[in-house]
Amino acid sequence: LKAWVDYANENDAVIFYDAAYEAFITQDDVPRSIFAIEGARTCAIEMCSLSKTAGFTGTRCGYTVIPKELERDGKNIYQLWYRREATKFNGVSYPVQCAAAAVFSELGLHQIKENLSYYQENARVIAQTLDELRIPYTGGINSPYIWLQCPNGMGSWEFFDCLLHEIEVVGTPGEGFGKNGAGWFRLTSFGDKDKTIEAMERLKQMLKK
Repeated sequence: LKAWVDYANENDAVIFYDAAYEAFITQDDVPRSIFAIEGARTCAIEMCSLSKTAGFTGTRCGYTVIPKELERDGKNIYQLWYRREATKFNGVSYPVQCAAAAVFSELGLHQIKENLSYYQENARVIAQTLDELRIPYTGGINSPYIWLQCPNGMGSWEFFDCLLHEIEVVGTPGEGFGKNGAGWFRLTSFGDKDKTIEAMERLKQMLKK
């Protein structure tokens, strides 16, 4: 992140930083905000939502952080954004605002911590299975998703069909995110623990045949 911040400041670029998964960060040496990086306040805009933090995926409530120090071509970006928001957007609905406020209450934060721990355990189960099968992957730590390299040289859609028809397990083909996802597959920890364990047992049985 420091390299990107330095580059942006040197080249008058602006970084749009998506912090949607910051609540899943558990390592002390991993920043949860780009503004933890020196120099970011003059080159970065951070966006986050309660989608992953509190299961607001369909409810839609998020926020954008624009430092008042951020300027380009003599224009203050914060003031431009504030004017746009005041003109085009009246805010999320009142019930959703109340739900968002509850997220940050003492009880809400406690419940969220429990939910995140539940999903992190699912991620651990998936990672442990892939370790056992010696399948390369990334994610699962500081992230609710695990990206695995499709086994036996399969394409991501080929692996999707294989999982669906042979063991009735679904995931997301990497190519759904663009050509750079070819040969990779995304599994999620957002699910029922028992079903996650069952899915991984089925995966082991299929690949050990």
